[in-house]
Amino acid sequence: MQRTPVELTAAEQHRRATTFAELHRGPGAFVLPNPWDAGTARILAGLGYPALGTTSGGLASRLGRRDAARQVGLDEAVDNVREIAEATGLPVSADLENGYGDEPRDAADAVRAAALAGAVGGSVEDATGRADDPIYEHDRAVERIAAAAEAARELPFPFTLTARAENFLHGRADLADTIRRLRAYEEAGADVLYAPALPDADAIRAVCSAVTAPVNVLAVGAARALSVAELAELGVRRISLGSTLARAALSALVHESREIASGTFPDAAGVLSGADLAELFERG
Repeated sequence: MQRTPVELTAAEQHRRATTFAELHRGPGAFVLPNPWDAGTARILAGLGYPALGTTSGGLASRLGRRDAARQVGLDEAVDNVREIAEATGLPVSADLENGYGDEPRDAADAVRAAALAGAVGGSVEDATGRADDPIYEHDRAVERIAAAAEAARELPFPFTLTARAENFLHGRADLADTIRRLRAYEEAGADVLYAPALPDADAIRAVCSAVTAPVNVLAVGAARALSVAELAELGVRRISLGSTLARAALSALVHESREIASGTFPDAAGVLSGADLAELFERG
């Protein structure tokens, strides 16, 4: 039987939004995996995940471009959100990078566009996308989150806004400033707080203890070495994977293709059959 896309009515979007918001209230932590197209969204839904998040890195790879280099536009990101939101009945949170522009109104417009495409949440980061000046000045960053939060509150459903403090991803290992920013973003209206690439469990615990909003962590580095339960004990409510799954899939493609190009065929053990994939698509 061919699977048909889920019709995203206003009532359905509201249902997804309330479901997504409720996930952040615990108990414990949940994993938000990051598909990059309809097929991967259906696979992850079929595996039982409760919600999905888009990935700018996965989308950039899909398009053959570099992530975080302003090579993907808002329209392309929104099309990806729509594709994933229509593929399953799960809530979808959009990776909106820096709002695809420097102005506070850009962040607000990105939230509105993602919501129109079917997202019930989204993240806005304080990274500029410029190597010479990678992080927005504090007050400017707060203004951008405040504008995004205002746009989210105007929507007819509870849009879950995530504010990202990007210091550690850009070589600024300043935990005090990261916490200061996250606190300011919470005060500006963010529902979830996120500081990717925190260096260790103590830093994760410090962030979770410093704010009252739910905290998302990225499963890389120190966080990846911990279990979901251990991260929850530190105070984490949500764990995202970023571009990890996309890079894992592409890594498998590269490794297999290199071996084939060298004249031999790799062992197919562990490779899913077409029937296996079809079953997962149907579950999703």
